[in-house]
Amino acid sequence: MANAIPRFLSIPLRLGELVFAAVVAGLTGKYLHSLKNARLGSQKRFIYTEVVAALSMLLALIWLIPITGGFIHYPIDFILFVAWIVAFGLLVDFIGPLNCGSVFSWGDNFGAGTCQQWKADVAFAFLSAIFWLVSALVGVWFVHRSRRAVTKESVSRNPHRRRWFRSRRV
Repeated sequence: MANAIPRFLSIPLRLGELVFAAVVAGLTGKYLHSLKNARLGSQKRFIYTEVVAALSMLLALIWLIPITGGFIHYPIDFILFVAWIVAFGLLVDFIGPLNCGSVFSWGDNFGAGTCQQWKADVAFAFLSAIFWLVSALVGVWFVHRSRRAVTKESVSRNPHRRRWFRSRRV
C-alpha cells in the first residue's frame, strides 16, 4: 500500500505539469506569433519560456507511461522547477511595465485583454513550477524511503555479515 501512494500521485502531477506547460506554450506562442514580422527587439525571455514549456510537455508525456519508473527522475524534476521559476520571473519582469496593475491581482483576470492573458501566462508558469517541485519532493521521499527499506531488509537477512571496509579480525 505504501508503494501505491506515490504511483497514485504521479499521474495527476504529470498531467498537471503537461496541461500547465501547454497553456503557457500556447499563450507565449500566440504572443511570439503576433510579433513574427515586427522588429521589437529581443524576445529571449519568451523563447526561453517556450523551450521550458516544450521540455516540460515532452518529459511529462514520457513520464506518464507507468513503466518508466515514476519518481526516480526527481533531480530533473527539480531542475525543471528552477527553470520554471526563472521563466516565471522573466514573465513577471515583462508584465510589470505594462500598467496592468499588480501581477498578483487576480480579480480582473476573466477577460480576453492583453493584461489578462499575461497574468494567466504568469499564473500557469507559477503553477507549473509548483507541480514540478511537488514531483521532486515526492520523488526524494519515495526513492530514499525505498532505499532505506532495502537496506533494512538486507541487514535483517544476514545481521552478522561483515562490511567490505572492516578489517579482518586476527
